[in-house]
Amino acid sequence: MKLKSVFDASEIKSEFESAGINPKFAIQIWKYVIQNPDCVWDEIPSLPSAAYSLLHSKFKTLTSSLHSLFHSSDGTTSKLLIKLQNGAFVEAVVMRYDTRLGMLGGKPRPGGIRSTLCISSQVGCKMGCTFCATGTMGFKSNLTSGEIVEQLVHASRIADIRNIVFMGMGEPLNNYNAVVEAVRVMLNQPFQLSPKRITISTVGIVHAINKLHNDLPGVSLAVSLHAPVQEIRCQIMPAARAFPLQKLMDALQTFQKNSQQKIFIEYIMLDGVNDQEQHAHLLGELLKTFQVVINLIPFNPIGSTSQFETSSIQGVSRFQKILRETYKIRTTIRKEMGQDISGACGQLVVNQPDIKKTPGTVELRDIEDLLL
Repeated sequence: MKLKSVFDASEIKSEFESAGINPKFAIQIWKYVIQNPDCVWDEIPSLPSAAYSLLHSKFKTLTSSLHSLFHSSDGTTSKLLIKLQNGAFVEAVVMRYDTRLGMLGGKPRPGGIRSTLCISSQVGCKMGCTFCATGTMGFKSNLTSGEIVEQLVHASRIADIRNIVFMGMGEPLNNYNAVVEAVRVMLNQPFQLSPKRITISTVGIVHAINKLHNDLPGVSLAVSLHAPVQEIRCQIMPAARAFPLQKLMDALQTFQKNSQQKIFIEYIMLDGVNDQEQHAHLLGELLKTFQVVINLIPFNPIGSTSQFETSSIQGVSRFQKILRETYKIRTTIRKEMGQDISGACGQLVVNQPDIKKTPGTVELRDIEDLLL
């Protein structure tokens, strides 16, 4: 019989309640497993006797394992290749940001290293975005909530995780129930992450956006917009045909009205496709009534057969300038991390990375800085 992850909250709650065991013991179990990932059930102290036999027969401490770990040459990024119980693989990425780099109010910034974990929600992805490596895999399967949480457990062994972004493999809102359950586990003991430090990214699954704030109040929303008009979105994001741009914008307006939160807009820069000055103006007009932060993302090649090229640095800067100066929209340019281990945006696909030299450290901003 296939054993379940002990981090599948609904499963352990149901099994414990059926056996007359207080579900609150799950928190004690999770805490022990996080601190002792190689433990066996009998080592966990002070559980009801019935809990031990139930755990042995129905659950595993971890259903996944860390198969491989790759570190970028500049030390800012680590990619985890995680093997699931069914033999499939997913990837998660730890990104480290030194908050002391740069200046704040004319003075050196306080703080230290902050770590953000980029989490996968599916094996592969059915969205088929033409610029994304994961999309070339096709859709394989949804992750359980336990398999999602276990990525945090594995990553916590190599870094003190402060922020979570659901920007790894898969479309999080296409695995809605498992993602919501996993986030709720992360928000409570023993993880106790703040909702404002968790961001869920989507290509624009309208019906799921409409209920996200009620199910996960305070959690941030990021939208992979990537084009200012429906025609271009459909060209580079086939799934956009099912979610017309105007319906998406209506859903975002409702989300913002209910949540009173800024929305992150992700916009990949594709040379000659969506990066011209007219595209910047169209994007500014589309978003000028919203409270958003636009993150311009340099395209990361996904192999020699890629149909796209990276926009020039000058072109990206001009695009940013139009949005900032003409439309007064906060716009950042993403500093890519982990390209040498295929851990950068759009590069997550299950393979072995080629390790090569990456030049020195650059000033980096993480998701918290964008919330300020």
